[in-house]
Amino acid sequence: MNNRFNTFAGWAFFAAIIALGGGILSSKIFHTQRPEVMGYAIEGVEEDGGAAADGPSLSTLLASADIAKGEKVYAKCVACHSINQGGANAIGPNLYGVVGEHVGTGHAGFAFSDALKSKGGSWDFATLDAWLKSPREFAPGTKMTFAGLSKPEDRANLIAYLNAQGSNLPLPTGDAAAPDAAAGDTATTNDAGAADTETSNAAAETAVEG
Repeated sequence: MNNRFNTFAGWAFFAAIIALGGGILSSKIFHTQRPEVMGYAIEGVEEDGGAAADGPSLSTLLASADIAKGEKVYAKCVACHSINQGGANAIGPNLYGVVGEHVGTGHAGFAFSDALKSKGGSWDFATLDAWLKSPREFAPGTKMTFAGLSKPEDRANLIAYLNAQGSNLPLPTGDAAAPDAAAGDTATTNDAGAADTETSNAAAETAVEG
C-alpha cells in the first residue's frame, strides 16, 4: 500500500515539476507586453502619449457648424441653465450672450467657483471648446458636474448655437493657408512667369536673326 502511494505521489510531483517548467519556458518564448513600436497600425488603438488620429481643427468645424444640431446638444444643458435674454440663473448661470464674456463673470451675480474665477480670460471659441470637452480638466475644483462632450462636432455645433443666442460673433471661415505653402505657390508662379518671359525673348531673338 505504501509503495503504491509513494508511486502516485512521485508521479504527481513529477507532473507538477513539468507544469512549472513548461510555464516558465513559455513565458520566455512568448512575450505578452505591447511592443514599443507597433509593427503596423491598428485602427482605434492609440499610440502611447498621442491621439489615434488628428481630426479637423476647431476653426474648420465651426465654419461648417450646424446651429440646429447645436440646439439639440444644448438639450443636455437645460436642466441647469437658461439661455433666454434676461433669464434667471438656475443651478448654473444664464447663458445668454456667454460667448465672448469674461470667464467667471456671468449675469446677476452668479456665484462661480474660485477654480473658474481664477482662470481669467474670456469665453472665446477655443476656451469654450476646452471647457465643454471636460469642465473638470479645464478648471479642477469647479462646481460644474457635467462630464463633458467627447465629440468635437458636438462641441462646435453647441458653440455655434450659444453664439447665436445674443453674442453673434463672426465664426471662423476655416483654416487659413499655411504661409510657407502660400510662399511656395507664389515662388512657383513667379518661376513659371520668368520661364515664359525667357521663352518669349528667345523666340523674338530668333525671329530677328532670321
